[in-house]
Amino acid sequence: MDNSFKIPFYAKSALIFVSVFAFVYIMYIGQDIIIPIVYATIFAILLNPIVNFLLRKKMSKIIAITLVVSLAVILVLIIFYLFFSQLSMFSKSFPQFKLKLDLASDHLVKWASHEFGYRPSKINKWLTDTQSQAISSYANGETLSQLGQLTITMVLIPVYLFMMLYYKSLLLEFMRKLFRSEHHIAVVEVLANSKNIIQSYLVGLFFEMLIMAVLNSAALLILGIDYAIILGILCAILNIIPYIGGIVATLLPMMIAFVTKDSLVYPVLVFVVTIFIQFVDNNFIVPKIVASRVQINALISVIGVLIGGAIWGVAGMFLSIPLIAIVKVIFDHIEPLKPWGFLFGNIVPTVSKFSFIKRHK
Repeated sequence: MDNSFKIPFYAKSALIFVSVFAFVYIMYIGQDIIIPIVYATIFAILLNPIVNFLLRKKMSKIIAITLVVSLAVILVLIIFYLFFSQLSMFSKSFPQFKLKLDLASDHLVKWASHEFGYRPSKINKWLTDTQSQAISSYANGETLSQLGQLTITMVLIPVYLFMMLYYKSLLLEFMRKLFRSEHHIAVVEVLANSKNIIQSYLVGLFFEMLIMAVLNSAALLILGIDYAIILGILCAILNIIPYIGGIVATLLPMMIAFVTKDSLVYPVLVFVVTIFIQFVDNNFIVPKIVASRVQINALISVIGVLIGGAIWGVAGMFLSIPLIAIVKVIFDHIEPLKPWGFLFGNIVPTVSKFSFIKRHK
């Protein structure tokens, strides 16, 4: 006699919805704690082979981990120093930049007033109110609060990174004890595949970002655009965010060219050059270096980036792709969730095997 209890479909759907809502809510309210842990976990997976190499050379575990984490922190600090040193050059010419931006804004107000029939005073009032609201938000301490959270995150990541590398065997043994013995093979496969995906994805992403920074900076220097190096690096960083970052990376140098140059030819040239570079990136660099590591289709990538941005802001946008890749690996190894893993993948069948019932004449 079968005494198993089957949950009705409507009850199961409600339970899944409530569980997903609770999970997302926890991710949102606990982001100050969770984001550093996620970053540290990803960096620990990336740096673990170097630690293992030093351990095979008979180096002490604590010394090896300390050396690797210290070198990683120094590398990040050097990158930040180079970035902000270029950014300081931009801040020195900010008064000139603001003057040209005001002139361009006046021309835009006159054009909008002529084309749409609005009075210039009304448009200027709207712009003034918008600026007042922005200044008010800064005055309320939101920017200082975000800066403080970022500082805490940057301090916690190296600490978490050291702890995760040191207690790696403890965490793996915990994962083994968490599941029954018949599931150990699947758990090992999920962990191994997740590790390989994150390592290869981050390495590929780094080289792609480096190539894009060189191409963007060189193109902007040739065109004679001000702040070419900082714009090239910033656009390369933004390009990490799938699809959305590419749009911002195109508009940002166009805006700088529009404000700093007297001719409209320069923004058009910047647009053509950045579109061409992104075409090369999307069709040659990304498929060879990045896309082969993470088998996720464009639809899920865009949705994941938007959801990540809504929950965790910019950090969620950067973390969305590797986290979705890990979720896909988990789905692929759980039988009831394999259809969702297929939905996340980039294998598109040419013809659906689903047969629709045709109406007989």
